[in-house]
Amino acid sequence: MIDRELKRALGQMVKGVQVVGAAHDGLVRAYTSHWVCQVSFEEPVVMASVSPKHDTHPLIAASGRFSVSILAGDQVEQGQYFSYPGHRFAYVAPEYLDLSGDLPVVRDAVAWLHCDVEEVITGRYDHDLFFARVVATGTGRLEQPPLLYSSRHGWRVTGDKAREPGTSVRDRLLARLAEGPRPDPS
Repeated sequence: MIDRELKRALGQMVKGVQVVGAAHDGLVRAYTSHWVCQVSFEEPVVMASVSPKHDTHPLIAASGRFSVSILAGDQVEQGQYFSYPGHRFAYVAPEYLDLSGDLPVVRDAVAWLHCDVEEVITGRYDHDLFFARVVATGTGRLEQPPLLYSSRHGWRVTGDKAREPGTSVRDRLLARLAEGPRPDPS
């Protein structure tokens, strides 16, 4: 079990919200995640952390494929629906999903990805890690701010820019570098 203070610190981490979907042998399932991330700049590879307890897990494992729908800030309802195992709701909200090929994607999402699993790390953590190549993508509402989640602060929508317009920290740092070395403070 994670120490309470460590859990509070980890809860400060804010992550994008996605719905991960899979299909196999006619069965379609999806769940809300904030544990999907890009893992390479050079190649289109993502990692999805999936609990073996979730009903989507065996579909991903059997098919070797999954979809990722990146939710917009106004899609809290869809995020909340898929954050509970769908069987608790008897899968009553088919209006939230469309099929893109044979994979489920959330209707009106910011964007979606189709991913082919290349590597899996199993049994080491309470979630299995699926590393997958993005093989197809679709854009929906790219102009919309994405939905975010923090276990400490809950659902959020991206907000204002962190920098003032016209201000570039990068440019200031590059100018300092161009000035030459500075004396060692030690």
